[in-house]
Amino acid sequence: MKKTSLVLSLLLLGITANTFAQQFSSQVTPFIKVNAPRVAITHVKLIDGTGNPAKADQTVIINNGKIEQVGDAKRIAVPSDAQVINGTGKTLTPGLVMLHEHMYYTVMDGGFFNIAEMPFSFPRLYLAGGATTIRTAGSIEPQTDLTIKRLISEGKTLGPDMDVTAPYIEEAGGYDIPALNTVKGPEDALATVKFWADRGCTSFKMYVHATKADMAAVIKEAHKRHMKVTGHIGAVTYREAAELGIDDLEHGFMASGDFDTLKTDDKTNDNDERLSLLKLDVNSPKMKSLQQFMISKHVALTSTLTVFEPYTGHEMVPGGGEDALIIEAKDKVQKIWQASQNRDQASAVLFKKNQRWEKMYYDMGGLLVAGTDPTGAGRVVSGYSNHREIELLVDAGFTPEQAIKICTLNGAIYLGRNAEIGTIVVGKKADLVLTDGDITEDIKNIRKTELVFKNGIGFDSQKIFDSVKGHVGMN
Repeated sequence: MKKTSLVLSLLLLGITANTFAQQFSSQVTPFIKVNAPRVAITHVKLIDGTGNPAKADQTVIINNGKIEQVGDAKRIAVPSDAQVINGTGKTLTPGLVMLHEHMYYTVMDGGFFNIAEMPFSFPRLYLAGGATTIRTAGSIEPQTDLTIKRLISEGKTLGPDMDVTAPYIEEAGGYDIPALNTVKGPEDALATVKFWADRGCTSFKMYVHATKADMAAVIKEAHKRHMKVTGHIGAVTYREAAELGIDDLEHGFMASGDFDTLKTDDKTNDNDERLSLLKLDVNSPKMKSLQQFMISKHVALTSTLTVFEPYTGHEMVPGGGEDALIIEAKDKVQKIWQASQNRDQASAVLFKKNQRWEKMYYDMGGLLVAGTDPTGAGRVVSGYSNHREIELLVDAGFTPEQAIKICTLNGAIYLGRNAEIGTIVVGKKADLVLTDGDITEDIKNIRKTELVFKNGIGFDSQKIFDSVKGHVGMN
């Protein structure tokens, strides 16, 4: 009897230990710098993700992938079995939760705008840049995205946790983008939702020329499945989308056609939409009314400032990262960047307006989340763009603590995962970012990402960045 009890005890001990053990392939292990059951990060500047002021000289204890203790370094006794990381002069934040990301990059295809999947470089870059959770806001190869998600979860490749969005839901006859999924009316849109939800996609994205009938069908089916719908829209206004029950709208107010007096039902004109926003006073009561309505309908707003950043006086690749590009991609980006210098005054004006409108939405109580949208002319490179989005939020008037909250807790709230990620709180997953420098003194220190903890495992950020130099645009 005693022998049986001993065997059972050993089995239970083994099961408990294996609950926390994570297995990684030979492609992942070279990038792991910290892999101990218990870790203590001591004497660090802490930004906890709540938006509250940063706290100096803090200690965080990680135990088996979870946050075990958080508090003043003077009051927390470091366990004798802990691997100690001296956080003096460094900043600790929650892992980023970024909600407009892609696994593809812009490439040229003759005269068409085209995009190509980056299954090797982009997952790595997101993790290296501090993103431990992302939502792919629109897929061109959903089966690839779903496989990447699985391989990451199995420890076979590097990357963040992923909320995979189904292929774009867009009406035919809009943009000539070869990789873009199109539908023919609401029944086809509904079939798209059912097909990809059954295969593991967990969210959906309406695109520019989708109609109100398309959107209504998608929202109804997605909500029935307890899934969410976002949109980069045009044929449908923001107010109409909010009335229909959309959960999120992309690109701040840059895609709003609500102020276009020439707009007709279920139609859009990009130039007229842009001109209407340029003409709109930044403090327009009409904009405030729209924002109040959206907030009343609990619509989140995604900031994607990096993809709209002006060319003149700004970096060629927002956040740096030119070395990540293959030579051909770098040459193309550089030519566009040089040719656009001092020719983007209107874009700069609209960019600043959008920053103000996003800040207004946040201050009025709206749920502002963030992403980087690595598309456009190829300037935006994942990972590096995570850093730049935070810098641009601070440039818009947010404190560093608020910018971190937008990119952590707010994203977690939107995904319904704020009980486990998004803030540095006892009991939550140890998804953390250790930065070499004080980002409250200089937000540019956000670029000095040193360690990214995912489930308590510390990955070497710079080593990951180095591993994908010269890959973006190829794989």
